[in-house]
Amino acid sequence: MYASTMNVLVIGSGGREHALCWALSKSGGMGDLFCAPGNAGMEEIARCVQVDWKNADAIIGFCRDHDIGLVVIGPEAPLAEGLSDALRSAGLRAVGPSKEAARLESSKAFMREICEETKVPSPRNASFKESKQAKSYVEANFQEGEKIVVKADGLAAGKGVVIAENHGEAYEAIDEMFDGKFGEASACVLIEECLEGEEASLFYLCDGEVALAFGNGRDYKRIGEGNVGANTGGMGAYSPVGELTEEVCAQVEEKIVNPVLRSMAARGTPFTGFLYAGVMLTPDGVKLLEFNVRMGDPETQVVLPRLRSNFLELLLTSCSGAGALRDVSLEWDPRNCITVVMASQGYPGEYEKGARIEGIESASSMKDVHVFHAGTARDGDGEIIATGGRVLAVSGLGESLAPARSRAYEALGHIKWSGGIYRRDIGT
Repeated sequence: MYASTMNVLVIGSGGREHALCWALSKSGGMGDLFCAPGNAGMEEIARCVQVDWKNADAIIGFCRDHDIGLVVIGPEAPLAEGLSDALRSAGLRAVGPSKEAARLESSKAFMREICEETKVPSPRNASFKESKQAKSYVEANFQEGEKIVVKADGLAAGKGVVIAENHGEAYEAIDEMFDGKFGEASACVLIEECLEGEEASLFYLCDGEVALAFGNGRDYKRIGEGNVGANTGGMGAYSPVGELTEEVCAQVEEKIVNPVLRSMAARGTPFTGFLYAGVMLTPDGVKLLEFNVRMGDPETQVVLPRLRSNFLELLLTSCSGAGALRDVSLEWDPRNCITVVMASQGYPGEYEKGARIEGIESASSMKDVHVFHAGTARDGDGEIIATGGRVLAVSGLGESLAPARSRAYEALGHIKWSGGIYRRDIGT
């Protein structure tokens, strides 16, 4: 169907994008692999280029100059800004939804409107653009001492959610958000019921009509062990999730994913690319917490090591038109995978940059271990240094969760970084 080899550009610089590059690099049919801007880990498998995704014309020019056959957009921000629209308008293949379809993530209020329209099982919720009204809703709809979820409507790098333990904490979160804690992302604020149960993430590769199940995982958002402390972009994950039986997965597709895909298509904004459904398994059934319009981070680092199918071929098929994925089946490694994120001391607040990290090569040489880079670069001596909040994701595979966990933590023991922190309870 396609040329014998194809050049690919991946947009992004995090652990998710390193995992995407790694999976692509193992695919048959791969030509030259580029990443913009990439990081120190991606340099080993791709050519990192300094082309700003915010300059769509520059990205398009690069693609034409380097005969790029496919662009894979990793993070949510370029999708929310319409990069995939610009690429497709220029006649280029791109993995990722249009700007309008990406509103499923870039506007939580829009996402809840779609859920109400399609009768997707969801928590009780309402959105507000003014502090007084939001507080009145809390007072009228929640008992004192009942947990309340306060969310910034827009993109906030995974940090725009507060689980308040009482009215006072909810009011404080509302004031902070309307005072600009997350900039324009919190110009609108959602108040939601706090659901009880087990949380999980399910991923789908979509072609505008078909949602192909693409693995699942469970991540750990809080910075502290025992799920305490500040919300982060994710401190670890594992896959697969045992509670996601065939029956539960069928319910998610039937009641959540497929109705939303049909609604988006009917609106003239069909959804293509990766769709991430964050759900809660409650005593009353599965309910949708959120949609993301890309693969998760760090869940990508536990899903892709288990994929045995040709990743490049799958992505190309998803760009081939509505219904192209209908008869596609995937092959998975039956083993479990777990990843533990190493972050900079102080994350998700202020943290220092520039500390050297040693032992990554030793950890990577272990059997069934993958070290995915996020916030890394090389200093003037060519040594790897920490430049971000989340810096590494160390993934281990095993016949069950326990040996996968042991392998990941053993690999972490090889890495020497004085400013690095990680949770020791991932997967327990």
